[in-house]
Amino acid sequence: ALVPDWAQAEDLLQETTMVMWSKFDQFEQGTDFAAWALSIARFRVMNHRKRQRAQRIQFSDEVLEAIAEQVSAATANVDVRREALRVCIRKLAEKDQELLRLRYGLDATIKSVAERVGRGMDAVYKSLNRIHVQLLHCIRRTLITEDAV
Repeated sequence: ALVPDWAQAEDLLQETTMVMWSKFDQFEQGTDFAAWALSIARFRVMNHRKRQRAQRIQFSDEVLEAIAEQVSAATANVDVRREALRVCIRKLAEKDQELLRLRYGLDATIKSVAERVGRGMDAVYKSLNRIHVQLLHCIRRTLITEDAV
């Protein structure tokens, strides 16, 4: 919980274990082993954070502004694409809309969708793939049409 990156957390755990082994002769029998181990871990995390701060890249204001503009443009583009997706879903056959609703609206597994609609899993996979391709083409056509307007 002290390090957001799982790989770094695993590395720190291994480092902590190695330090504990190397300093085990300094552990006083009869004292709280968990507290001793946690204090070593805490110092390993603090040292890790110092190294991270020292290595952190500093961007200029211009670079940060350019990144912010790109994020803003990408966000606007997502909204346009999402609306195109809604329009294209409404154009699908009712049974295709139902498959999408079951799979993504209810977050169901392919197996449960197949059982619910009385079809095999392969058939559901193929149908969803076909629907995805239809939606992709429809979204592209919709976006091209909107850009032309």
